[in-house]
Amino acid sequence: MEQSPAVKLFFKRSNPYLPVPMRIKDIRVESEDGMLKTFDLEFVDPEDKESFQFLPGQFCEVSILGKGEAPFGIASAPTEQDYVRFTVNRAGLVTNTMHQLEVGTPIGMRGPLGNWYPLEKYKGHNLVIVSGGFAFTTLRSVIRWLLDGHRADYADVTVIYGARTPGMLLYKDELAEWSKRDDLPIHLTVDTESQGWGGLVGFVPTVTQQIAPSPDNAFLLMCGPPAMIRYTLPVVTKLGFKPDQIYTSLERRMKCGIGKCGRCNIGPYYVCKDGPVFSLDQLEGLPHEY
Repeated sequence: MEQSPAVKLFFKRSNPYLPVPMRIKDIRVESEDGMLKTFDLEFVDPEDKESFQFLPGQFCEVSILGKGEAPFGIASAPTEQDYVRFTVNRAGLVTNTMHQLEVGTPIGMRGPLGNWYPLEKYKGHNLVIVSGGFAFTTLRSVIRWLLDGHRADYADVTVIYGARTPGMLLYKDELAEWSKRDDLPIHLTVDTESQGWGGLVGFVPTVTQQIAPSPDNAFLLMCGPPAMIRYTLPVVTKLGFKPDQIYTSLERRMKCGIGKCGRCNIGPYYVCKDGPVFSLDQLEGLPHEY
């Protein structure tokens, strides 16, 4: 997908290999095990803030001096202009270091990178949003963008989101707020019975089959762990969703973020540049190693 004029402008003004200086504005622990934290970053330079424009589904490379950089999907919406939000799973050198940082710490950011969910294409259609675990980040961006002035452009919107336990669900306050809306049915599920949990119980593929969203006049947006995607795709296909109605976001060893290093190459695509959002139409033509 071709980059938007805003993205082209950003890279015209900046060396795409050099991070923009940012500062940590806020940090929140998201999960009961402390492995997931949400970071709100603010721009140091007002000119960088003015130039930074993105669409839901894109990602950035976040860097720490002397430690390296790592890619994270943007969890904030384009309508939230006071910060850029990332939810980070503590899993390696960069992410472990990020989890030790404090509010006010300087940090670097490159982006926005990659393509996005083609929301313009979806106008007037039903939307089905399916996600699991902390991959809900970029779909949080989609939902927030819809509710910030774009909800009327779409027909029905259905959300199915699951995690291992209630304490592993992201953005709990927002989920509670959104669940009160009449125009945004949200089906929350956890893998097994938990004390005090009154929502659904079951893995995302099973719950998706139970909810049985209609494929009529619909597009389905999916983001989750590889196992969730692997077992959910047959379910939604059986429900009648065609490959060109299904879009999912992928990750594959992304490093440079601009299609130069080749680490995320798969078939004819670079996930960092041609993705991370792909239609099932595109994925069906990829090598089986994916």
